[in-house]
Order: sequence, then structure tokens, then C-alpha cells
Amino acid sequence: MSQQSRSRTVPPTRTRPGAADRPLCEAYDTALLDLDGVVYAGGAAIAYAAESLVAARERGMHLAYVTNNASRTPQAVAEHLTRLGVPAESGDVITSAQAVARLIADRVPSARVLTVGGEGLRAALRERGLEPVTSLDDGPAAVVQGYDPGVGWAELAEASYAVGRGLPWFASNTDLTIPTGRGTAPGNGALVEVVRIATGKQPVVAGKPLPPMHRETILRTGAQRPLVVGDRLDTDIEGAHVGGVDSLLVLTGVTDAAQLLAAPAERRPTYVADDLRGLLTGHPEATAAGDGFACGGWTAAIRDGVATLDGDGEALDGLRALCAAVWTEAGDEPGDAEWSKALVRLGFAGE
Repeated sequence: MSQQSRSRTVPPTRTRPGAADRPLCEAYDTALLDLDGVVYAGGAAIAYAAESLVAARERGMHLAYVTNNASRTPQAVAEHLTRLGVPAESGDVITSAQAVARLIADRVPSARVLTVGGEGLRAALRERGLEPVTSLDDGPAAVVQGYDPGVGWAELAEASYAVGRGLPWFASNTDLTIPTGRGTAPGNGALVEVVRIATGKQPVVAGKPLPPMHRETILRTGAQRPLVVGDRLDTDIEGAHVGGVDSLLVLTGVTDAAQLLAAPAERRPTYVADDLRGLLTGHPEATAAGDGFACGGWTAAIRDGVATLDGDGEALDGLRALCAAVWTEAGDEPGDAEWSKALVRLGFAGE
């Protein structure tokens, strides 16, 4: 890990979105991109994703794909991205399976590991000299869980038996949900919760937003000025905060405008964009204006606990102004002003 990576510190409380006077793809050397909800959903590319990523790379930005989803190998993910129009190699993909495999190898090197998950998790364990097994009868030294849609009761029961016997327990990540082409589905965190209920114990977790995932990413990419790009406040954006790096939230996944406004300090992104086209542009500043904040043609303020919005222009500029007003009022705490009417005016109805 570089000296710069080791010396990063957690940033101070963010009270307004950041500003960039040049495109983000030129201001940062590496985009650390989440996949589900950012590049694709349910296997299909999200609108503008492929062409935006190709353009960002042509302008000099290195693209790395960082995912908490441990079900597939990096090679399988790279092939998927290439089919979507974003040529990628396996070395461009970093998964929570790789991060948790490193943790396990540090604890029980060259050991058998009871594995509940997909081929991505098994391949990551083998990369670290560990042997995946499926039964407590195989003499494992540890237990690990990673997301896989084929996981069933028998696998979860076997993990529970092993954890109940006192074996060290690891999880690639604890995301409760995962976005799919049909909607939101249970994620690895929901499966981990089953074993926790059965055993009363807690796993060691590697994935975003925790430090092992950030460490794995920096080790594999060598990024000097990275930008985390994601759709989740609780993993992508908080993970960037923990790592002391800047972040871009795209509104193509699980986070909506209301959740963004309500975010506590550690989950507020540096930048916000509708989609990955936000990598190709600068980002306007939300500036103090009277008792509120202005951005583009909008001015937002908090008056008697209600967010007011005046003006006209791009909806995203209005959202930036609202974020500045709400976050400044809230400080470190989650925002709690009444903003529903303001969001309806910007076209974020129902959020």
C-alpha cells in the first residue's frame, strides 16, 4: 500500500456537495466503481453506463470495478462487462470474496474452509492457498459466507453447525439487499442473519464499508487519487468516508433523493449525479445565499423545519442546493427537515 494510501484521514463533516471545475474523469486517476445499481441491474446495462465508462477511460481515467457481490469470479464479471460494451480484464475487478479470503488466510493459512457461496468465493479462497469444503465433516478451520442465489437451507444449516462449534466465522459482506432487474432481492446480509439467529454469534466482515475491502482495492489497483462511485450510502459512500477518499453517488440504484437528504455525515457523498454521465462533467458549487444555499437557478433554505425551494433550472442543481441546506442544518446527524414538497417540485415525486 502506498504512503499516500496509509496517510489518508477521515474527512471532516460534509455540509454540502462538493464542487469540481473540471470533469471528474480528469480530476481523479481511478474510478472505483460499484457494479449492481451503477453499471448494471439484473445483468442488463443501466442507461448511459457503457458509453460513459468508455468515454471516461478514453480521457485517461483508470476503471476498477469494486463489488460486494462475491458470487462470480473476476473473470466472469469482466466477460459480462465486455458483453455490455465496457471492455474489462479480470484484474480490473475487485470483489469482497478476495478481501475476505485475505482475512481468512491471515488467520488460518493453508486451511480448509467451510464455504457457503458461489464460485467467485471458492476461487478467491484457492487464490490464497485455502481449500473450500462443504461439510463440517471435512474438518474445516473456519466458515465463510458469500452471496450466491443458489444457497439453500442445507448450506445455511451446515454453516450454523460449524459456527456453533466455535469455528471462526467470516462474511464477504452484509448487504441486506441486492438490486435485480425485477426489483430488490435479499442479499448476503440476509443469509448471514439466518446463521446469526441460529448461533447467536457475529461474523468478521470484509466488504464495504469496512477497511478490509478498501485495503484490498488499493493493493490491487495502486490508485493514488481514487474516486469511489456507487449507488448505496451504507456501503459505497460510507466505505469511501472510512477510507478517506472522495465519492460520487449515482441515483440509478437503491438510494433515492429523500434518502440522500436524510444521510448522516458519514454517508454523504462528495458529488451526486443522475447516472455515470456525472464522471464526464464538472460539478457546480452550492454557495451560501442569504439564509440558504444556491446552485444553478435554485435557492434552498430551511425555515421552521421545512425545506423551501425557489427558482428554476436543472433538477440535480436543485437537489444539490437542498442537500446543502439540509446537511448544514443537521450537522453530523441525519437530516430531518420536511422536504417532500421540494422534491416533488424537482420531479423526484414519491421519494
